Amino acid sequence: MSMSEVPGHYPFTRGIYADMYRGRLWTMRQYAGFGTAEESNRRYRYLLAQGTTGLSIAFDLPTQMGLDSDHPLAAGEVGRVGVAICSLADMERLLDGIKLDQITTSMTINSTAAILLSLYVLTGRRQGANVRKLSGTVQNDILKEYIARGTYIYPPRPAMRIITDLFAWAAAELPEWNTISISGYHIREAGSTASQEVAFTLANAIAYIEAAVRAGLEVDSFAPRVSFFFNAHNNFLEEIAKYRAARRLYARIMKDRFGARNPKSMMLRFHTQTAGSTLTAQQPDVNVVRVALQALAAVLGGTQSLHTNSRDEALSLPTEESARLALRTQQIIAHETGVTNVADPVGGSFYIEQLTDEIERGAQDYLGRIDAMGGTLAAIENGFIQAEIQNAAYEFQKSIERGETVVVGVNRFRQEDETPPVTFRMDPELERTQVERLRELRSSRSKDAVEDRLNALEQAARGSDNLMPRILAACEAYATVGEISGRLRQVFGEYRET
Repeated sequence: MSMSEVPGHYPFTRGIYADMYRGRLWTMRQYAGFGTAEESNRRYRYLLAQGTTGLSIAFDLPTQMGLDSDHPLAAGEVGRVGVAICSLADMERLLDGIKLDQITTSMTINSTAAILLSLYVLTGRRQGANVRKLSGTVQNDILKEYIARGTYIYPPRPAMRIITDLFAWAAAELPEWNTISISGYHIREAGSTASQEVAFTLANAIAYIEAAVRAGLEVDSFAPRVSFFFNAHNNFLEEIAKYRAARRLYARIMKDRFGARNPKSMMLRFHTQTAGSTLTAQQPDVNVVRVALQALAAVLGGTQSLHTNSRDEALSLPTEESARLALRTQQIIAHETGVTNVADPVGGSFYIEQLTDEIERGAQDYLGRIDAMGGTLAAIENGFIQAEIQNAAYEFQKSIERGETVVVGVNRFRQEDETPPVTFRMDPELERTQVERLRELRSSRSKDAVEDRLNALEQAARGSDNLMPRILAACEAYATVGEISGRLRQVFGEYRET
């Protein structure tokens, strides 16, 4: 057997570590966040008490879009799909009693990632933590927002500058932090195929790495902290092969295209979330089975961390009971199935190997076409990637309508007169509480200090200085997410999809 066929060796097809889960289990990182910081803090403490091993923070849409909770466009959206964070005061409440130097944290945030990471770092510093030892991930993947999701603020090119500034700053100040989690998850949720998920995710990775190199960074100085985020969809064997193909293709890209020499620069480390788009409002308990199989595919595919969706997420935010059951699903896979006793349980499967080759070839073909267009930004700007995903989504929907693709409980095996499940209900007063607190903060802080630091940030944005120290300083003076984003909007403008 050649070394290329052994887990822990280039090109890492069979896993990035030689012993995989025999040495350490994946991180069980349950995504959560809603309402105010206090409400989310209670859910985090609950999940930690139930055995989750990492935090994963969901932010509400206003926070993702750089709008404060009292902005007119935020009305009705505050705390709905995640927690509302406007300032350092909110972040401190969110993480109260949770020692940031003893846990890893993932933050699903993109356009405002630099701001939210600054708030996290400041909170850790005030806890007395050694900031250089803080560990976790900020998603910080803006390109997939233009492709598949839509929570962008600035045009692509200045948005890329913020990302490379964060890369450079974190390499010096936050060396154990993953500075980007390049997301195929949302590409798949928008309707892509498995090959497209791999191709467009790695195309985005190439664009980020090229931008960082152009900004003067050595590839091995930041690439070991690049991470990925993939979907776990329904086709069990195809999903396992997808992760293997992505690992192998990325290793070759890093070695051959970018000249990486550090093996850690060639390792594709990834978080997985089970597929929200596959969950059904009909017969929601059946979603437990879907999630279990998707999670098992992610584990057999070699994921480094995992979120399992809750059965009721097609209807509402998950209840505590549903969130606990989702976590228990991971714990059963880890401790009862025996799949963690061998580094690569599916190694040697002829069909897995064939699927791996097919997905890699399909992804390579897309990467060649994107290169021929002038790269990822050009392919986004001319709508190529978006159109490919939309066409795949359309064809999949038509196959469901024709009955060629079976969705249990939707187009076959329906159940009439279902009893509606108990779903999560959010207190409507939470938005009013959040807005009142924000207004109190604005009246109690030093207005001159905030204005001075926002002016310094704007001046840096009009020049070429790294933005991170200015963002950090503004956050420390209790400038809000909306105010900081607003100053950058004045310089960079806003993106409008054509």
